[in-house]
Amino acid sequence: MRAWSPREGAVTEISSVYVLITVGTLFGLLALGVWVGLALMGTALVAMLLFSARLPGDAMATTVFGSLSAWTLTSLPLFIWMGEILYRSKVSESMFKGLAPLMALMPGRLVQVNVGASMVFAAISGSSAATCATVGRITIPELRRRNYPDRLVIGSLAGASTLGLLIPPSIIMIVYAVAADVSINKLFAAGVIPGVVFGCVLMAYNAVWSWARPDSIPADDMGMNLASRIRAVAQLLPVIVLIVIVLGSIYGGFATATESAAFGVVGALALAGFERALTWRFFIETVYGAMRTTTMILLIVAGAAFLSLAMGMSGIPALLAQWVGSLGLSTGMLLLAFALFYILLGCVLDGISMILLTMAIVLPIVNGAGIDLIWFGIFIVFLVEMAQITPPVGFNLFVLQNATGRDIAYVSLAALPYFLLMIAMIFVIWYWPAIVTWLPARVGNP
Repeated sequence: MRAWSPREGAVTEISSVYVLITVGTLFGLLALGVWVGLALMGTALVAMLLFSARLPGDAMATTVFGSLSAWTLTSLPLFIWMGEILYRSKVSESMFKGLAPLMALMPGRLVQVNVGASMVFAAISGSSAATCATVGRITIPELRRRNYPDRLVIGSLAGASTLGLLIPPSIIMIVYAVAADVSINKLFAAGVIPGVVFGCVLMAYNAVWSWARPDSIPADDMGMNLASRIRAVAQLLPVIVLIVIVLGSIYGGFATATESAAFGVVGALALAGFERALTWRFFIETVYGAMRTTTMILLIVAGAAFLSLAMGMSGIPALLAQWVGSLGLSTGMLLLAFALFYILLGCVLDGISMILLTMAIVLPIVNGAGIDLIWFGIFIVFLVEMAQITPPVGFNLFVLQNATGRDIAYVSLAALPYFLLMIAMIFVIWYWPAIVTWLPARVGNP
């Protein structure tokens, strides 16, 4: 078969045919219930058979092996394993007992524990869904028992749990770093300040909501003096030490992301042992859970790499980048178009699939516009966070639905104000990009 190559002046026609075939094939396979990774491979196979003279079998073998043998991916299963260990241990109970006495003094009282605990657990888990499930397992029953407004409890946890993607170590950041070929260490550093700022924004919103409805928030019933409250914070010390070990080794510039992940696994096992949760069954369950999540992600990585090769051989991504450049869009308009595109895509795909599926087309456009890839990574993370609480397939919405017994419409409405706060944060990092870029510039590369 003669290799297909686009002719100058035929960009629109060729692009339309190629996009229709690839998108139609992909969504057709997904509609049939085919796993996302296999659907990506199947779409790439169809594209290569139609638009390339290269043997697809040989291309698939070399591309899949190359994509999965990247050294940067070795940190992925370790961070996932660390999150599994902490998810199955009693760390969530320790976080609630340590944070509740101090948070009860703030406007909004114990509902602020949702935010504080999510920020702490995000710094050791790397997963938004794990953050939502772990924190919610403790806080939802406690807050309901104290008669906190259900919509505020659900909404605050929906918004705060997305910090699991933004505050490092973040699984989605590792995936983006591999796809965009940027430093994981610098990308992790870029998420710290926006993550802390967004956490403070969430707390501020909860405080304003509480001030506006003072009768809705129960009185402090903990009956503790200030000294007792401060002593209770000591229960957070093991978790804080683990965070310092994992993130401090990265930001200090003397450990790679993989090495810090290994430190984190050892620390998490030690913490589980300290809590007397480390049994042989516990160990096997955490390994199995980490393997299942890792293989799912790596299958998507492999499928996306093969699809990226097929698209690259067609020349369409480069042509689309040239076409977008010819439109003369300002950087702001281009980012707005990306935001709308990813928000819509988040209605039907999970975050990892969103990133891996689109990077082959998006990166040439971003590079052509001169946008910093580290900053763009945090921009994408915020958009993926939105997808976590966007119906109909926002994963955190399903987690909260199962945890609360509420229907998906109620959970989605409760999460809506926090979705709007994420949009506001995108404008913040757009107008003040130094929030993202300042810390990575000061992080060493080991």
